[in-house]
Amino acid sequence: MKNTYSIEVDCANCANLMEDTTKKVEGVADATVNFMTQKMIVDFADGADEKKVMKAVLKACKKVEPDCEIEF
Repeated sequence: MKNTYSIEVDCANCANLMEDTTKKVEGVADATVNFMTQKMIVDFADGADEKKVMKAVLKACKKVEPDCEIEF
């Protein structure tokens, strides 16, 4: 299952780092972060709890950019 989220990211480099970080979160099959559109597309692994996974994604992304916000 894929979902698109609005994300606040300050630069293209941070977007790339957050994309790589998100891909490492358990329950994420794939992810794309687009700095220009301020969107994150997350493809969840089968059976993953979307809300639980996104909380873990936000926590991981805040390590890259502490003021990061994801609307989910």
